[in-house]
Parts: sequence; structure tokens; C-alpha cells
Amino acid sequence: MTTDQEYVIATYLVHGNLNFHKKAQEIAVGLTVGTWTDLPMARKEQMIPHLGKVIDVKVLNHHSNDIPKALLIIGYPLVNMNPDIPSILTTVFGKLSMDGKIKLIDLHLPDSLLLKFPGPRFGIDGIRSLLGVHDRPLLMSIFKQCIGLPLRELEIEYQNQIEGQVDLVKDDEIFFRDDYAPVLKRISAFEKRNQYQKEKNGKKVLYAVNLTGPVTQLVEQAKHLCNAGATCLLLNVAPYGFDILHRISADPDINIPIIAHPAFTGSFYPSPYYGLSAPLLLGKLMRLSGADIVLYPSPYGSVAMPKNESFNVAKELRCPNNIHNPAFPTPSAGIHPGLTPTLYRDLGKDFIINAGGGIHGHPQGTTAGGIAFNDAIQAVVSGLSLKEAAEDSPALRSALKKWGAL
Repeated sequence: MTTDQEYVIATYLVHGNLNFHKKAQEIAVGLTVGTWTDLPMARKEQMIPHLGKVIDVKVLNHHSNDIPKALLIIGYPLVNMNPDIPSILTTVFGKLSMDGKIKLIDLHLPDSLLLKFPGPRFGIDGIRSLLGVHDRPLLMSIFKQCIGLPLRELEIEYQNQIEGQVDLVKDDEIFFRDDYAPVLKRISAFEKRNQYQKEKNGKKVLYAVNLTGPVTQLVEQAKHLCNAGATCLLLNVAPYGFDILHRISADPDINIPIIAHPAFTGSFYPSPYYGLSAPLLLGKLMRLSGADIVLYPSPYGSVAMPKNESFNVAKELRCPNNIHNPAFPTPSAGIHPGLTPTLYRDLGKDFIINAGGGIHGHPQGTTAGGIAFNDAIQAVVSGLSLKEAAEDSPALRSALKKWGAL
């Protein structure tokens, strides 16, 4: 047998009235060599390097009246797969994903395999260096009301956002048809405004343009956008595929940060019985494949994720692994200035506040919405309460009156 370092180790949560040890053995054999006991000895010798192995079975509720459940931990030899996410996921969870109440909780990849993945090109430190901001959480504005609007109107909306002192502005993930504001014209127009902003007050802003098109053309399209002056990319990773993120991030000609949007991932992680865990899907796999910034539901907003899951996504994005840069956690959905102290308490300074309605819905408009967030961020970093900061910030005071504080 080969050593543990030559295995991808998968952890599954299984529910049901099962013999869990037998089930684990069936998985280890069925997802690798297919059959074992009926093989002649010569064939067994040939198949040994490819045979999966049961590492552990942990029954979780021996004395409970609940549905029996267990963690099955199974190793899959590296020789069975290619160094890409489709190969790994198909090996460890392909047909198994259809076999009853079984959820893929985690994957452990040995360093020899981790080295084959790009990880974030910039990560937390690289993006901070691009923006020149090192001592506080970053602020990103979601470009809302973009579909169907001409470029001139989008320019005004973009200007309103950057005057609110945001660090990043990202396209709405559903901005596919840009007939009224073609992508190259948007990049050019917005970057001119970014340069003017930088010359005026030294503030640098990254614009994350939505990367769209046929999947076979996305790498070339990403290069095309880079050559046109794009400073950041937004990718809907789940619909397009993890391997596309991998190829874009690994391409030396695409030297700008990548934001991973969580669109469609709700099809995979929310069930306690099926799919992939949120920390694996939105944390480990996104970072492994090369996302510098990862959006995911916060525990506090309108599309809430359970708090422990949300925290574990952030943990996977930032934990040291000696190979890949940490990525920026970006809890999203329903974020308003009154949540800033809670986010800072839970995540520290290395995260991004991502706001749509919390900026654009401010009573005094988009610019005031950005200023309210900035004043809230400065307050928590300085150890002030929002109430204290609001005394000198009309924008923050107005935001707290509308949304309150957590």
C-alpha cells in the first residue's frame, strides 16, 4: 500500500439505518477498482495501487432517537485522478452523490497535489498592496440597476459609488447582455474615472467586470479584458466550473484579481443530507482554484447562512497551508452599516464588506451610503461605537436611523 500522503482523503456525512462500516468499505472499493473479493490474486496485485481505503468511521449518535448518522473518512489514491477539481470531485463524489443521504463534508489534499493548483494570485496581501489599504476591512459596492441602462447613466452611477470612497465596485453577476453599455467601453470609461479619483485624492478603486461568454472562450476573453485595462474580474464559478477558474488564475497573461461569485452554489450546500458543505464548496475549492476574493452569504443578512458555516468558510479562505495565498472572505446579502461592528468582531480586519442595497438604499443616495460605511469602518477600527461616530457623521446617523445596528 502507498502512504497517506499519496491519497485524497474525503470526509462524508451519511444518514440512514445502515451498517456504516460496510458502507464505507463499499464506497472505498466501488469508487476506485469497482470490485475486489471476486478478483483473482494476480489482478488484485495489479489493482492494489488503485484501491481506496477506509481510514475511519465515526458513528455520531449511538444513543439518540434521531436518524443514525456517521462520518466516513475514505482515502483515494492520487494515481486515480488528474490534478483538477472535476477529476477529484468525480472520483470522490460522482455517482456517490446520487446514493442516498450522503454529503461531502471535506477534502484533504496532500501537498504534492496542492502544488498543482494555482491558489489566489494576489490574495489578501496582494489586493491590499494594489489598493494601498492595510489597516482596515475593505469596502465593495455592488453595481445595481445596470441591466438596460446606457453607458452614460452607468457612468453617473459609477461616479456616485467611487465618491462614496469604496475600494472596489463590482458588476452585478446577472449583467450578461450589455448591448447598451458594451464591456470594453465600460472598462475604458470607468478606469478614466478611477484615474481621476486617484489624482484628486489618492484613492485607488478596482472595478470588477463580469466575465461572460461561452465557456470555451472565457480564458481568451479574460485576456482580452486585461489587455483593455480591466483591473479585476468577476466570475460566476459554479455555473461555469471550477476548472475555468483554475485555468484563468493560472494563466500568466491574466494578471489581475478574480472575484468568485456564489451564484448557483445554493443548489449544493444548504441541505444537511446532500451535496457539498459550504466551507468546502465556497472556501477550500474556491481558494484552491484561484479566487482572490470569495463572496458568500453572511449569517446576518437577507440570504443568511448558519453562523458556524459562514465562519468556517472564512476559515478555509484564510487558514495557512504553506502553499497558497489566503483569499479575502466577503460575507454578503443584506449588509448595512449597522452590521459593521459585528462583522469586525467576528472576522477581524481581513475581510471585505460587500453592499448593494446598504449603499444604494441610503436615504441621501449612493455616495452617502458609501460614506456611511466608511465612517462605520473607521469607528470600529478606532474602538468607537457607531453611536459615537454618528455624532460627527450625518451619513452614518441617517443609515442607523433607517437600518439600526446589530
